[in-house]
Amino acid sequence: MRIPTSASLVSSVCLVVMLTLFTRTLFAIDEERRPNVLLISIDDLNDWTGCLGGHPQAKTPNIDRLADRGTLFTNAHCQSPVCNPSRSSLLTGRYPHSSGVYFLSPDLKQAPALQNLDTLPEHFAKNGYRTFAAGKIFHTRDKRFFQKYGGSFGGFGPRPKKKISEPHGHPLWDWGAFPERDDQMPDYKIANWAVEKLKAQPSDIENPFFLGVGFYRPHVPMFAPKKWFDLFPRKKIKLPLVKNDDRDDLSAYAISLTNDKHVSPEHEWVVSAGEWDHAVQAYLASVAFADYCLGLVLDALDASPHKDNTVVVLFADHGFHLGEKQRWAKRTIWENGTRVPLIVVAPEFKKGQRCNKPAELLDIFPTLLELTSLPADEKQEGQSLVPLMKDPKSEWPHIALSSFGKGNYAVRSEHFRYIVYLDGSEELYDHRSDPHEWNNLAADKSMADIIKAHRKHVPTEQADVLPGNSTGHKAYKAASSLLTK
Repeated sequence: MRIPTSASLVSSVCLVVMLTLFTRTLFAIDEERRPNVLLISIDDLNDWTGCLGGHPQAKTPNIDRLADRGTLFTNAHCQSPVCNPSRSSLLTGRYPHSSGVYFLSPDLKQAPALQNLDTLPEHFAKNGYRTFAAGKIFHTRDKRFFQKYGGSFGGFGPRPKKKISEPHGHPLWDWGAFPERDDQMPDYKIANWAVEKLKAQPSDIENPFFLGVGFYRPHVPMFAPKKWFDLFPRKKIKLPLVKNDDRDDLSAYAISLTNDKHVSPEHEWVVSAGEWDHAVQAYLASVAFADYCLGLVLDALDASPHKDNTVVVLFADHGFHLGEKQRWAKRTIWENGTRVPLIVVAPEFKKGQRCNKPAELLDIFPTLLELTSLPADEKQEGQSLVPLMKDPKSEWPHIALSSFGKGNYAVRSEHFRYIVYLDGSEELYDHRSDPHEWNNLAADKSMADIIKAHRKHVPTEQADVLPGNSTGHKAYKAASSLLTK
């Protein structure tokens, strides 16, 4: 046996120490290079964007250029077609049927199942990120969840002294050219706040940031300065395609759930008042304005030292009807109510990708954990979308699940939408041939296996609806009362 000399021992020890220091340094560099996160929300934005093609006249050059930089999920859906439950789900990683937060109330911190969970920005703060935001990321009280919150800058305002187009109903339900200038709009102020924050962040990479930017438009009131309306001349507005007997094959429960006790105007009134084209014009103008504000933020990011080390996620909290299925606003689990833009841009991933696999807003939380090399949370109910960012056509056994109250679910696969209501009635649509969901195939015997495959994704364990008096609660109660008669 050879006995090592003191010189060789010293050399071996030195080599071990050097390797240890190198390894520690390597991991330290990896940790220091954790990317920043820019999370951008656009309130009530449906698929009326250039890249999604929801309306032929939509003008969204900045959403489109962001899509060109990363992966656009063309089949992405919210977990509830209402602001509060959708955002609560996204920001906690829990489905509404797990939390009981199905409607506009209660606040997520009032839900027993959510009280002890770290929300998305809180989780990042605990892992060394500097977190700050402005505008609407959460449904309310964003200040609780970010280390620094810049404010709402007026939120859904400003509003004229007298309503412009919709004289009755909820105070927010109105549309028209107002106010005079961009700088009077909250979203413009939010964008400029974000621009200044991006400029002010240190160029070192030891302390990454998590920046939330939440725009309020095109949420009602659908107001924007006149120059945005001028982009869409009213006489040339193309109205959504509507089939007058579209709902004739629905149950009384389904019709009540999607049409009763809501604050939005009746489609019949909008048409008879001659306001349909004006409202569509206002929505397109509001979307174009929100897109402009997004562009200000993207330009600032591009001019900053953070351009190549920032993950950007853009999402909308739910879809929006503008007459389709004789409905206005949200609160339905049809395609118009749940489909949303979802774009993820991350360093070293391919650009310009489009993925048609079903994705959920619930997937944002675990996706960001993986993209920033933070530990995965096995209790998250969503899926990381990173495998689809690596290969948009890879095998994907998951679906997108949406709900509007206990017992009402939509299951969206790559080609089909299956809906089941609390009364047991069902709908099935094949999006390859029926993108408007006009032809309900639920009674077609040849589709029995398809229905069975989708039905298995409907949750068997469902939390009760937490108390509240929102419009969603009222619609749910009104529809449910039909089942006891």
